[in-house]
Amino acid sequence: MVLSFDSAWNRLNGMNMTNWPLEYRLLLCFVFSLFVGGFLNLAIYRLARNSRGISPWSSPPTGLPPRTFWDRIPVLGWLRLRRESHYWGVRFWIRPMLLELCFAIGVIVLYLYEVDTEGLLLKGFLGEGVAQNPWNPPLFTEVIHRLFATHFLLLCLLVVVTFIDIDEKTIPDDVTLPGTLLGLLLVTLNPWILPNIATLRVGDQMYVDFVHFLSPSAYPAGDPTIRELSLALGCLWLWVVALLPRSWHGRYGFRRAWKYFWVALFCGRCGRQTMVLLSVGSVLTLGILYVWSLGGTPWVGLLSSLAGMACGTALIWSIRLVGRATLKREAMGFGDVTLMAMIGSFIGWQATLVVFFLAPLAGLVVGLIQFVMHREDEVPYGPFLCLATLVTLLSWPSLWNYLAPIFASLGSALPVLLLFCLGLMALLLAVWARIKKNFYQPANKV
Repeated sequence: MVLSFDSAWNRLNGMNMTNWPLEYRLLLCFVFSLFVGGFLNLAIYRLARNSRGISPWSSPPTGLPPRTFWDRIPVLGWLRLRRESHYWGVRFWIRPMLLELCFAIGVIVLYLYEVDTEGLLLKGFLGEGVAQNPWNPPLFTEVIHRLFATHFLLLCLLVVVTFIDIDEKTIPDDVTLPGTLLGLLLVTLNPWILPNIATLRVGDQMYVDFVHFLSPSAYPAGDPTIRELSLALGCLWLWVVALLPRSWHGRYGFRRAWKYFWVALFCGRCGRQTMVLLSVGSVLTLGILYVWSLGGTPWVGLLSSLAGMACGTALIWSIRLVGRATLKREAMGFGDVTLMAMIGSFIGWQATLVVFFLAPLAGLVVGLIQFVMHREDEVPYGPFLCLATLVTLLSWPSLWNYLAPIFASLGSALPVLLLFCLGLMALLLAVWARIKKNFYQPANKV
């Protein structure tokens, strides 16, 4: 049995959709994306902690007239819903209308960049990778639409996360946890949707290889080993343990705190959540064992996806722990941990590291401006992670040309470098806490 999208994709190609003129394909993408944008608005308002019936696909609050078919027409329907301005606010309809329109335009730009101009095709060639890897790289034209479809799904998830985080400074697990499972499934079924690197050019044809767990080194041929299985299970259960509802009451002493920790973990509402997570982890363990027994590209894809998920979880979770120890409060919400895990499951650990170091650049600028202008030091970090993910994916060819030699030279020293950066961040947070304390005190006394 071979896990792939080939049979389904061949049936889709039988419709000759990919052979349509570019104008027809763009029109189809635009109309379809408008309706998808409408459902993204529905998810943003329904999955938020403060659920609201703003979307025309929701039931209106009591006292408002029912929504009609014409209200559900993308973009134009929001002009009709201005009649509810007395309930939701004068300009409530502007943002969701612009979201649908901008999302559709963004999908068009994404399609032109990834499919029409082949913007994800690496310009540098690593021909030796074809002979070294234990699988036959496909043509870039065979995976280009699959890449676009995957990035479209990831974009939908990132849009929902971004606007909920902006509204409420929280990221719902109802988006990130299913998104993580979706990333693991898609990459297992077709590893070529991971960030790609060009490997060989034969005439006018370009063959590609995906960034797997060991990239830029070649993946060894042969059956998967017990060590790889142990690594995969370790990545999975790191994610599961991170999601478990935990509480630590250190003020009661270690022995009582340890007792309360286990009681809270398995009792009441937290107990039900624990059992669900353990059940999901058990099912995923069986799935990992099955794919491991198959070997080949499905296993390499799953291992690469699990490594990306674990990398994202560990990085942001470490920041939370360091921030709490340094600032004596949460420096980052746990929703950012689950978001980074979801992103990592789609893009692998190499690209996840890029997102991790890229996101603070925009976050630092916005945070400083907000702090200086409004004395507000809490900035939702999820939108910056989402933005960094899009930048990483769209500029991956240039990034990989630059990063591949660095990853190759660092090798096993990379974890040590990450620990050093984490220690440096702890020092910077301590300095920031001191500056904030001295800066805030006079302002609060005025």
